[in-house]
Amino acid sequence: MRKLIPTLLLLCLGLMAPTAFAKTCNVAISGDDAMKFDKTEIRIDAACTQVSVTLTHTGKLAANVMGHDWVLAKTADMAGIDADGMKAGMAAGFIKAGDERVIAHTKVIGGGQRDTVTFSTSKLTKGGDYSFFCSFPGHSTLMKGKFVFG
Repeated sequence: MRKLIPTLLLLCLGLMAPTAFAKTCNVAISGDDAMKFDKTEIRIDAACTQVSVTLTHTGKLAANVMGHDWVLAKTADMAGIDADGMKAGMAAGFIKAGDERVIAHTKVIGGGQRDTVTFSTSKLTKGGDYSFFCSFPGHSTLMKGKFVFG
């Protein structure tokens, strides 16, 4: 019995350790009817194990007219994701189904709406070249920014 209690205590601590050391970092970003994000750069500390990005559409126009989403990818993949997203269309949220180049993305939202995406930083490399953008057709030229991890 004397050895059972310490053993159980160590087991419980071991099971709790992954969540005790997990760190979710939160980011809020907004887009408007003028096709602008309020941030051009997002910096995430390397200590973060997860990132939650909340996108708010501060405009008034509907998603089918002036929808916005938030997409994260390697900068080199951005143009291809955007082109494939246009072919995928609104029903697919302007993201090609199963596109492995997309690290994370919110859904397309309209004025007054909000969406959050949470993803693991295990998909990111410290110092990697990442960009975020809006995949709604024609928006990525103005609605984009740099995503810095680490």
